[in-house]
Amino acid sequence: MKAINYVYCTVFALATTAAFSQEKDQVFVTGTIVEKTTNTPLEYASITIESTTNSNNITGDVSDDSGNFNIPVTPDTYQIRIEYLGYKTFVIDAKEITSSVNLGIIKVEGDSEILEGVVIQAQRAAVELKLDKRIYNVGDNAVVKGGNASDVLDNIPSVEVDSEGNVSLRGNESVKVLIDGKPSGMAANIGDALKMIPSESLDRVEVITNPSARYEAEGGAGIINIILKKGSNAGINGSVTANVGDPTSYGANATVNYREDKFNLYSSLGYAKNKTFGNSLNESQYFDDNGNTSSFVDEYSKNKRERESINGNIGIDYDLTNKLTWTNNLTYRKSTGDNPRTLNYSNYDAGRNLIYQNIRQTEEDDFKETVEYTTDFTYKFNESGHQLFVSGSINKNRDIEDSAITTTNDVNTVLAQDVTKATENELRHIARVDYVLPFNENSQFEAGYLGNFNDLNTKFNINTLNSNGDLEPNDLFRNDLQYKEQVHALYTQFGDKINKFSYMLGLRWEYTEIDVNQMTTMDFNKKKYNNFFPSAFVNYEFSDTENVTASYSRRVRRPRGRMLNPISNYSSSINFFMGNPDLDPSFTNAIDLGYMKRIGRLTLNTSLYFNHTTDATQFVRRVDGVNEEGIPVTISSPINLATEYRYGLELNANYSPLRWWRINANTNLFQVSTRGDYSYVDFEGTTQTQNFDNNAFTWNGRINSTITLPAKINWQTNFMYSGGQKTAQGKILGVGSVNMALSKDVLNDKGTIALNVQDLFNSRKRIMETNIAQLTSYSEMQWRERTINLSFTYRFNQTKADRQKDQRKQSPSDDMDEMM
Repeated sequence: MKAINYVYCTVFALATTAAFSQEKDQVFVTGTIVEKTTNTPLEYASITIESTTNSNNITGDVSDDSGNFNIPVTPDTYQIRIEYLGYKTFVIDAKEITSSVNLGIIKVEGDSEILEGVVIQAQRAAVELKLDKRIYNVGDNAVVKGGNASDVLDNIPSVEVDSEGNVSLRGNESVKVLIDGKPSGMAANIGDALKMIPSESLDRVEVITNPSARYEAEGGAGIINIILKKGSNAGINGSVTANVGDPTSYGANATVNYREDKFNLYSSLGYAKNKTFGNSLNESQYFDDNGNTSSFVDEYSKNKRERESINGNIGIDYDLTNKLTWTNNLTYRKSTGDNPRTLNYSNYDAGRNLIYQNIRQTEEDDFKETVEYTTDFTYKFNESGHQLFVSGSINKNRDIEDSAITTTNDVNTVLAQDVTKATENELRHIARVDYVLPFNENSQFEAGYLGNFNDLNTKFNINTLNSNGDLEPNDLFRNDLQYKEQVHALYTQFGDKINKFSYMLGLRWEYTEIDVNQMTTMDFNKKKYNNFFPSAFVNYEFSDTENVTASYSRRVRRPRGRMLNPISNYSSSINFFMGNPDLDPSFTNAIDLGYMKRIGRLTLNTSLYFNHTTDATQFVRRVDGVNEEGIPVTISSPINLATEYRYGLELNANYSPLRWWRINANTNLFQVSTRGDYSYVDFEGTTQTQNFDNNAFTWNGRINSTITLPAKINWQTNFMYSGGQKTAQGKILGVGSVNMALSKDVLNDKGTIALNVQDLFNSRKRIMETNIAQLTSYSEMQWRERTINLSFTYRFNQTKADRQKDQRKQSPSDDMDEMM
């Protein structure tokens, strides 16, 4: 690990040193690059400036989102090359430069010829780096074709999705996930919501590690905003995607858009049926009060998930006047599934001699449904960005899981039978008002209100077969939890730009009222919070290709869903997850220092960050009694652990070494330090106390490579590695995995065929070791084994380039954060 740390620190130091180095007697070459036929600015066009007298004197850069470039050079004679994927190379030979020169507007034209044996297809940049966010354009990502939104996030740098669907950012699960800028679809369990959205519906993902006061304060690690596709090209156009995979899966997704002068009608409809396999193991060694081994228990499980889902939405943008636009959108998602699971118990004595084996068979059916309606009004006072935005939405979700559990011994004698039912009903209302007032092109004032009202009811019941052969309620596991939350928020912020320096100051106030009512035990708990959340951002531009930023914000993480629910599943009779209804919110102070530099075809973005969290949530394991077979029962629960310090270094690099090869690399090195003690009363009435002071260093990294091969074949490879990490109760082991895809445009670029493999080497697992006074255990969890998907996409009345130009127009450009 020390060697790895040394390598990363060395690379960072060299890159930073190179970035800051400046040549003497510099002059500047500027210009603007546009597409010849449409005059559309071309972002990320490559400019190479090479001396004709000194081969070592070579520099370059890429154009910004307006097609502009500004490159420092020393006086000399140069060859200047302008290159853009899918366009002819524009060359200026023997250009003598003795003083700063403006090359004006450079028009490049499309090229369908084979260059160096490779046909290049124009495409959006995979990653767009903004001052406050990173935008990942995933609409054409072949690696995730046939998957869902969870698969898309799991292929995004800095983002991880674990085996239970939990999303983390920079290794921190305190992250807020939004869909089109708002909570959507079973917000209490975002993992389930993401699995219901097909990957083909996603356009881009915005990663905001330190949000301003404009955004909700929820999410100590930041915000992930998923933007769904929404066409706006004139006339009727759209696309259809069909896919088939192994294990047996198939589906189709269609998007259609119709636009005229005053309205834009858009819709999508998707269907999917898939099957996946998973497995897990948990090997435990138990100790008595004297620390001597008392027994061993091994658990091995196999499960098969079969799911059928539909996903659709329809919306319309209507221009009531030339200043007022009314938008309505209706979304419906439904999925049904079977999840049969076989769990084998092997019980051993202290000498590792087998005592008996049991088999636990679970047949589970689940039903999930989401309905959401949103209406928005946007009034533009003028064309300079002065506008008022008013929005309201209602979201209703249902989640029902029924299970039949049968436990038998190794000679197939029935030992126990249980029937469980878990239901979750959620109703959410959101009201939002945003007002933007620019004073000039460099300064802007904003203010707004957000009201978020959530009502969630969760019930869990178990009926157990008694000695008479009748099912009777098992009150030990019966639960009825009501969770009601209302958040009222007001914010204001002001930003200004003075020459190369810009800043933005904001303040958000949130009033939160939460009721956590356990109806089974008649335990009622009301909590109220009244908090201010300041934010501050500063930026200094050394040039168009280099800047530094510093930001601060205060964030909150409110517990909800399964984190609060005392009983939420019965998947194992000796290993339980139990929520904690007495959890308090965690508050985080976040500081981020960033540096961005473009050097020719390389864009380097680095960030030093520090988070200080109070009442941080920590998952703890404890032994809490024995089951009916005398096996110790282990409980895993979240608690508020006193304080957490998290600091790290994140590096992102986008590099195009050749016209047909793009690389995006990301690594995050961080340390988490926790301070606090945990005390509880065990099943024997003894108070147990454990010190959770812990310092854990870890890292993770990803490399995404896209290569254009001959015959218009794109080869995409994603390699991911999560480093090991020490915890207060054991450690998490490091794992690596690889996703790969091949895609080819056909039918004059109207169609695309894609073949992808998720987890090529079948290595994606969560591996943990636990060491506490009563037991040690080793566990592996593989939520999904390797999958293969083949898809075909056909675009009608719309070429691939047209769609990408339309998506570029949809990218936000009037946010104050980006203006900075």
